[in-house]
Amino acid sequence: MDTSLAYFWSQMTQNPLLFLAVGLTLGVILVNGWTDAPNAIATCVVTRCMSARAAIIMAAIFNFLGVYVMTMLSPKVAQTITKMVDFGNDADQAVIALSAAMFAIVTWATAAFVFGIPTSESHALIAGLTGSAIALHGSFSAVNGGEWIKVLYGIVISVSLGFGLGWVVCKLVTIGFKNVERRKTEPVFKYAQIAGAAYSAFMHGAQDGQKFMGIIILCLFMSQGKDIPAGMEPATWIMVLCAVIMGLGTAIGGKKIIKSVGMDMVKLEKYQGFSADLAASSSLLLCSLLSLPVSTTHAKTTSIMGVGAVKNVKAINFGVVKEMCLTWVLTFPGCGLIGFIMTKIFMAIF
Repeated sequence: MDTSLAYFWSQMTQNPLLFLAVGLTLGVILVNGWTDAPNAIATCVVTRCMSARAAIIMAAIFNFLGVYVMTMLSPKVAQTITKMVDFGNDADQAVIALSAAMFAIVTWATAAFVFGIPTSESHALIAGLTGSAIALHGSFSAVNGGEWIKVLYGIVISVSLGFGLGWVVCKLVTIGFKNVERRKTEPVFKYAQIAGAAYSAFMHGAQDGQKFMGIIILCLFMSQGKDIPAGMEPATWIMVLCAVIMGLGTAIGGKKIIKSVGMDMVKLEKYQGFSADLAASSSLLLCSLLSLPVSTTHAKTTSIMGVGAVKNVKAINFGVVKEMCLTWVLTFPGCGLIGFIMTKIFMAIF
């Protein structure tokens, strides 16, 4: 099936439902840019290694590189998302349900943004899709348990690795530079952290970019009543579009999330910021290679917690941590319920 930009645009102009689904998906990518992407560059900004503007530009560039390079290496994260639920064979109803899921995700993420809480857009995406599919079929038979279980694996692995690697990397750095004058280490860790932030942005694109590319491809194939072929790889224009929209979202609302993640939870020094970036990005890389859809927010915030625990567990603001964990716990039932309700409403309207 043709997935060129010209063909995709012609299909959108002829099918209002497809146009709605793609428009809402781009809205979700935009919201992801201002809620999830800032996590990748938060530590770099709050330790004053880079200005927010420069970090946002860097994030946009490396988000795209992450999308492109990782998709060339392994597009399996995108494929996992497309197989997680079954929207059935009725093309119109499937696209309506997918549109409702995207609307639910935007609603949920916008509410989290208003309160400055770094919600997991990845989990909101999974919850919204699941709630919509259940509403469409009227049962849990719409959920592919074999693919969905990867989400639970991803949560456990990303949280454990994030915290564990954060602690280990920071501890090794502390030991390695124990006898070096702090003033002399500042330039080293400044540039190391910039590189670490670029690595984080790259892995954010590799993870979240693939998820949303999978949804755009799903929109096109479902509107035609066709299944996505095995091994289907996104066209380059889809990668560029996702990266641009994500970068725009980061520019719009990134500062508020950066403050919540990088300032409120743990007060970081440059060597700690570098340790957190390296730990979180390595966690995301491993999960991507294992085809597990995971949350950038989970990996980054737990790595920051691990780094903070090296110096003193009391350095962690557990009030902020509790608030974040509550949001994560509520995302699956909350966004799933909104997806379910909006699907019923959308089907009644359209």
